[in-house]
Amino acid sequence: MTITSRWFMGGLAAAAIVSWLPIAAAGQTAAANTRARSLKTPWGDPDLQGTWTNTTTTPLERPRGAGDKAILSEEERTAEAKRVQALGDHDKDTIPGDSIVSYNEFWFEKGTLNYRTSLITDPPDGRLPPLTPAAQERWAAQNQQRRGPASSWLDLNTWNRCISRGLPGAMLPGFYNHNYEIVQAPGYVAILIEMIHETRIIPLNGQPHLNETVGQWLGDARGHFEGNTLVVETTNFNDKLFERGGVNGFGAGTKLVERYTRIAVDQLDYEFTVEAPNVFTRPWTVSTPMVKQSGDVLEYACHEGNHALVGILSGARADERKAAAKAAK
Repeated sequence: MTITSRWFMGGLAAAAIVSWLPIAAAGQTAAANTRARSLKTPWGDPDLQGTWTNTTTTPLERPRGAGDKAILSEEERTAEAKRVQALGDHDKDTIPGDSIVSYNEFWFEKGTLNYRTSLITDPPDGRLPPLTPAAQERWAAQNQQRRGPASSWLDLNTWNRCISRGLPGAMLPGFYNHNYEIVQAPGYVAILIEMIHETRIIPLNGQPHLNETVGQWLGDARGHFEGNTLVVETTNFNDKLFERGGVNGFGAGTKLVERYTRIAVDQLDYEFTVEAPNVFTRPWTVSTPMVKQSGDVLEYACHEGNHALVGILSGARADERKAAAKAAK
């Protein structure tokens, strides 16, 4: 979260997110759009700098009950926002027996719904495309491996291991810390991601991508400006991160194309398209606009050295010893 008090975060985001695309873009004043387009760095690039948030409770995929409805009316949005807020109220969670819940409502920075029924804008049904047979088989094997207690660190995802939320996962809203700081210099753009505290360094000088044999957790990014839009193409993902959920990464062969456009002084239009022919039967596109924040991004220490991972594995071994002792009796 930012230095700006989190007590005001929800209200600020809620007020701003209601005006998100696609409806509000049409309502931007000509003066605001002109001012946004005129913002330049000292060396002449469009100025995207600042701290931004994409917090929202709008789901990645359109709920099946929404049918073919892509846009909510104001009445529908208000009613659905209340329903989602009530469902996600973790202060109401009950704790059966000696179970542990991870967070209560104090920690969450949720924002509210925008007018769209999903962050996915293509395919038109607002849902992820079908998986390829190879991806279905790989995910089934991975889920089977992780169904029981953690036998090793490899049974835990890369977020649990404090490595990465992957891409596009790191650029998607989650449940807190949806903050990004964009810094520009001649020939480069850097994006600091609060969650897991990763930084993406994006060259703008036209240099080619790395050799295709070199894979990286966040891939190899190359950017350029098309008018006022920063276009970033990322390839060369390694095949170690293959996740869905809070972590999203689809392994080797994936290409991510992002577009950042400042549509107002306090708003970025951000969208990306995923091309992962090894995983999905067609490309898909997300729009998750960003709202400007004041203050700086604070460090996300991720388990303060990830002592939690030791606890998870030690606990699983303790449970195994307890079960073996009980069986011996």
